[in-house]
Amino acid sequence: MNAVVIQYRKTKSTLFKSVVIFFSLLCTVPLLCILYYIVSKGTKEINWHFLIRLPMPVGEAGGGIANALSGSVIIVLVAAVIAIPLGILGGIYLSENKDKKLAYWSRLSADIVQGIPSVVTGIVVYFWIVKPMEGFSALSGSLALAIMMLPILVRITEETLLRIPNSFKEAALALGVPYHRTMLKVIVPCGLSGILSGALLAVARIAGETAPLLFTAFGNPYMNVNIFKPMQSLPLMIYNYAISPYNQWHNMAWGAAMILLIWILLLNILTKLATKRWRVQL
Repeated sequence: MNAVVIQYRKTKSTLFKSVVIFFSLLCTVPLLCILYYIVSKGTKEINWHFLIRLPMPVGEAGGGIANALSGSVIIVLVAAVIAIPLGILGGIYLSENKDKKLAYWSRLSADIVQGIPSVVTGIVVYFWIVKPMEGFSALSGSLALAIMMLPILVRITEETLLRIPNSFKEAALALGVPYHRTMLKVIVPCGLSGILSGALLAVARIAGETAPLLFTAFGNPYMNVNIFKPMQSLPLMIYNYAISPYNQWHNMAWGAAMILLIWILLLNILTKLATKRWRVQL
């Protein structure tokens, strides 16, 4: 009787494990299909000239995405410069004052902002920045993306710092180290792995956003590095070219999508490597 029961339990366990593995693999099917389709379409367009040339007028062969590549890097970089220091400081405050009312409302606000659709963020920044400045600009696009990055950075920084034992801070303060140096020289370096991962994840999150840039950066068919002027980006180029009636632009959109996919993939790989490199055993 015991052998029958044991065999039944083993069979049930094996069956359950098989079902879990099946559905886990099933979850990857949409991703694999999307990757296959983008790679099969995009690799036909990518070459050195595609990366270093500007777009050509409709009907002329050739052209590239140099303006969109440089624009994406500039817009995302400015957004990161704005959001990362504020996000880290906000996370430090929440981790150090977790029971205060201001911390509660700040945490709630970060969660709400994180759930706001990106198109709404773009519209708000349009009325805050674009209309008063009387023109589209890369800076307004960076501000919209920075707003989207901020709650991710705040919450990840908070959760990372809360995992660090209080004994670290107490030991530093007991040695006479000022509070601000304790936080910046002891606590934050201990949580560098999580903070860096959060920053890279936030950058990867905004790298493919299109909706906020439609109302802010607007796009530019020429090379531009002035953040106070309209600027092209990869998501904007993909959107504009994909909805156009020209086959040549459709092909370029697939190539740009392939480049954007590689960029985001590299950011996620870099996040994993950074997490492993700076992990601190607490």
